[in-house]
Amino acid sequence: MRASILNFLSAILDPRSSILDLRSSIFDSRSSILIIALCLLATTACRQDMHDQPRYEPLEKNTFFEDGRASRPLVEGTVARGQLRLDDHFYTGKVNGEFVTTLPFAATKEILERGQQRYNIFCSPCHDRVGNGAGMIVQRGFRQPPSFHIDRLRQAPVGYFFDVMTNGFGTMYSYADRIQPKDRWAIVAYIRALQLSQNATLEDVPAPERSKLLERK
Repeated sequence: MRASILNFLSAILDPRSSILDLRSSIFDSRSSILIIALCLLATTACRQDMHDQPRYEPLEKNTFFEDGRASRPLVEGTVARGQLRLDDHFYTGKVNGEFVTTLPFAATKEILERGQQRYNIFCSPCHDRVGNGAGMIVQRGFRQPPSFHIDRLRQAPVGYFFDVMTNGFGTMYSYADRIQPKDRWAIVAYIRALQLSQNATLEDVPAPERSKLLERK
């Protein structure tokens, strides 16, 4: 565009320019002006209507309703879906404010395998694969968590571990938004299995598995 205007001025000022050159320069200049005008016209339609939508902020006044509230109460009889958490045992690891001592479901083989998988993903970076608290993150300089095999944690109720995963503890942040409640309980079951594995005798092993261990000797 700038070049077209310069060519037009040069054609006017240069006495050697012919009428044809002058007409060509005028045409180029008019074309440039037309292009500019079209661009400006196009920008007038570039408006974000969502910025001007008729919406209300929370608790803002609204004169449309008699009570003046923009935030409307729920329709009578409305039932929350997927948000009611009435089972304190399952969702908090506590009953009447005390940590529970039992899992909310049976610790089946499938649950333990799921717990092992989730533990290895989310817990082992700090607690390592056997729960000694010497994971790779710790080896890189982060603060070492306590071993799961100390007396205090071996004697801790299962609800304690669930609560720590849910709400965090010390430098450990909450995993509530990363691990679903059922998986948290599966991890708790696996932690208990780890604790037993480091403090168990051959008599504690179920008979079918005990025979397999004896065969390996």
